Amino acid sequence: MTSYDTDGIAGVQRAFLILHGWQNHRPEGHWQHWLAGRLGELGQQVVYPQLPDPDDPDLDVWLAEVARHLHALAGAERVVVAHSASAVLWLHAAARRLPGLAGVDRVLLVAPPSASVLAGLPEIAGFALAELDFTLPGPTLLVAGDDDPYCPEGADTVYGGPLGVPTRILPGAGHLDMGAGYGPWPAVLDWCLDGKAEITARAG
Repeated sequence: MTSYDTDGIAGVQRAFLILHGWQNHRPEGHWQHWLAGRLGELGQQVVYPQLPDPDDPDLDVWLAEVARHLHALAGAERVVVAHSASAVLWLHAAARRLPGLAGVDRVLLVAPPSASVLAGLPEIAGFALAELDFTLPGPTLLVAGDDDPYCPEGADTVYGGPLGVPTRILPGAGHLDMGAGYGPWPAVLDWCLDGKAEITARAG
């Protein structure tokens, strides 16, 4: 499988850290894999790491990986795109004030699973957030489906409202994964290149 991890690309305007979710081995059909490829083709710095033990992740290990990759990001604008469990991972990072977060310019959190669902999954139960009494370090956008089985209460109710985060709910988008048809997703690429672009559902 092609790796999109890059180091020290001269002249890039933006640096992207793309974080995958639980059980994700960066399959080529996933929108994040597509996004990493397109951004790389456009000359952007892209870090799309395979996080350790994706089928049975350790929260502290994943947080350490996030800190390591944030430290390596170099660009005039630094952007994080996190899906599913890694969207919740990012919230843990914010709650713990992980080093490097203050240097991130924009964050996109896609389809974070709710604590009620995480608590019922032994492999990832430790990712469930008990409280949301913290402030996110920079501009953050939350995007989720209105029928996400991993967040039946609704992402706007569980996360968007309590955190005061702008939330975009996409109709019929499920968990915004391959099962919901999210391979190429031009709208998220547009947002990566222009934070004012609106993220809409994929076409077709």
